[in-house]
Amino acid sequence: MSDRGVAVVTGGSSGIGRACALRLAQDGYAVVVAARRAERVQEVATECGGRAVTCDVADPVDVARLVEAAGADVALLVNNAGGALGFDLFEADDLSRWEQMFAANVMGWARVTQGLLPALEAGDGGTIVSISSTAGLLAYERGAGYCAVKAAESMASDALRLELCGRPVRVCDIAPGMVKSEEFSLTRMGGDAERAAAVYAGVAEPLTEQDIAECVSWVAGLPRHVNIDKLTVRPVAQASSYKVHRQG
Repeated sequence: MSDRGVAVVTGGSSGIGRACALRLAQDGYAVVVAARRAERVQEVATECGGRAVTCDVADPVDVARLVEAAGADVALLVNNAGGALGFDLFEADDLSRWEQMFAANVMGWARVTQGLLPALEAGDGGTIVSISSTAGLLAYERGAGYCAVKAAESMASDALRLELCGRPVRVCDIAPGMVKSEEFSLTRMGGDAERAAAVYAGVAEPLTEQDIAECVSWVAGLPRHVNIDKLTVRPVAQASSYKVHRQG
């Protein structure tokens, strides 16, 4: 039996999700790792001594299976599944990518959170940490779709926190800026490695996946009466979405 209870991490097969799963296991949680890719999610679960659940958060049947696997008492939910697709001007954007992003980032967040809420209220209560983005706080060119879905996710977290006031569940929204992860930009740029690398060109120290996992660990480990509503995290080189120091 773990010291800290059960932690569910969605989007846990790589990137920030994987880093969170590993860190939370070190913190003493029994980690349930959920992601679409069965082989990858099993590898991460093996790494952290947790359980793997193959789950597409956009699929209600998959989410129901995740809720069942998590059990009746969950201490921590890390909503990390989602991501960005495309980096085009709005007038030329493929709106089917908007639908995919909304399904994963917003409806996936809603299904998982709603499904696990009874388990998060059980026992001593739980914590919901959602990984959104600074894109949901300040719009930028070529990011209309991603900015829109992350703003929706962030506002949904805010509304949920208000609705749960007086109940034993904390709700936190972590909004990272520039994180250099193994897949995020590559996926966004449709597999174009050159365009993906250009995002981080000249930035000496972008954030790492482990930096965000450290934030999740800190938020979850605070005394029960302390709630961090929003945590905006950027590298020192990034003052805002528009101001990034690049060397060379």
